[in-house]
Amino acid sequence: MATALQNSSISPLHSSNPFSPSIPSTQYFTSLSFSVVNPVETSCRRAKFTANAKKRNPWLDPFDYGDDPEMGSGSMYAEGKQDEDPRPPEDPNNPYGFLKFPPGFMPEVASIGSKVRGDVRRCCCVISGGVYESLLYFPVIQLIKDRYPGVQVDILASARGKQTFELNKNVRWADAWDPDEDFPDPAEYTDMIGILKGRYYDMILSTKLAGLGHAAFLFMTSSRDTISYVYPNVNAAGAGVILSEQFIPDRLNLAEGGYHMYHQMLDWLGRPRHNVPRQPVPPLKVSISRKLKEVVETKYKNAGAEKGKYIVIHGIKSDSKASMQSKGDTDSLLPIEAWNEITEAIRWGIKPVFVIPHEKERDDVEEVVGDDASIVFITTPGQLAALINDSIGVIATNTAAIQLANAREKPSIALFCSEEKARVFVPNAQEKRCIPVSSKTGKLIDIDVEAVKSSLQIFEGVLALA
Repeated sequence: MATALQNSSISPLHSSNPFSPSIPSTQYFTSLSFSVVNPVETSCRRAKFTANAKKRNPWLDPFDYGDDPEMGSGSMYAEGKQDEDPRPPEDPNNPYGFLKFPPGFMPEVASIGSKVRGDVRRCCCVISGGVYESLLYFPVIQLIKDRYPGVQVDILASARGKQTFELNKNVRWADAWDPDEDFPDPAEYTDMIGILKGRYYDMILSTKLAGLGHAAFLFMTSSRDTISYVYPNVNAAGAGVILSEQFIPDRLNLAEGGYHMYHQMLDWLGRPRHNVPRQPVPPLKVSISRKLKEVVETKYKNAGAEKGKYIVIHGIKSDSKASMQSKGDTDSLLPIEAWNEITEAIRWGIKPVFVIPHEKERDDVEEVVGDDASIVFITTPGQLAALINDSIGVIATNTAAIQLANAREKPSIALFCSEEKARVFVPNAQEKRCIPVSSKTGKLIDIDVEAVKSSLQIFEGVLALA
């Protein structure tokens, strides 16, 4: 038998019993020696691989160094972006769809490449903060849509943050649930976990700084990939074991990062992978529905303003939660006396429209400005965007009005408490046709009114074109 195996083209290792006594040990180890890898070559390859790769998550596996940069998939099934959803059309009469099965129930409708590439068909974004933070998250949503064609994006945000997503056409569902609440009601907590678990998300992203508790919440949704920011201190202990990917911010208050507060998440989502180049970060854009435009047009016409002949004034001091401030800049509201001094310099037949976040502020504005003042009561970012869209431009403090003006490409004058805040929240101000005016003392109340008045010339060019 040994002579037959030696003359055969089949290696003894492929026999049913390679340790059979009928096979001489010398022949067995001779065959085995051809499959042994050179240890020196292996160590060199591992050293090179370690230097060029980034660890995926040291909490999950300390020896996981990520994908090998020199290893290509070499297959047409695992390269490029994902295709549109290959499943048959869903039942239009059923809001949940009769074909939304959990992963693994119908693997035959998905291609092999979707499994290898890690395609994302459903994504959920848990957003911490209010209107301002949700508005700055719009580029992240657009990047997800560009990177994963056909993906369905859902949002989980606070009640005020949820209002922002009527301006985003890429969002399928938006649920009101405050992730910043320290002690949520147990019934609501478990109910929300059940809702998210029943939607079978492939990826869930969170902007809340996660500890073990929030990481456990994301883990219990049964999402394939759980990605979140974590605390930059010991409060993040344990979160890395549960999360698939974690981002460690530079500060405890993520909103202090300004316009680029989500740069770590954007960099990870747009990373080059599987023969797909780096995805560029899209600009901030908003979409306004026709119904919103009609409602707001009625409001400013009743206030005595005409389309294309008014300037939006936003940032009047108030204790209302509808002021749309950023959590990274709490000193961003001015009293009505300062606004009256600024608006007195507006000429050219243009009328200032004062936006109030609460009806109780109407009497204060009329008392200082006059009974003929144009006052519009607006509390939602959608109506504010529609008001800005029909205006010449915006004069506002660091509120959501400045970002909405940039998104609709309207000229604006932004008032900040310091130059640092101006650079962080409005980068590349000149390209956005925005003139930032900052206070020299670090307090917004001490802002130079004359500097604001001299900046009103930015609206003259718009009038000339009109």
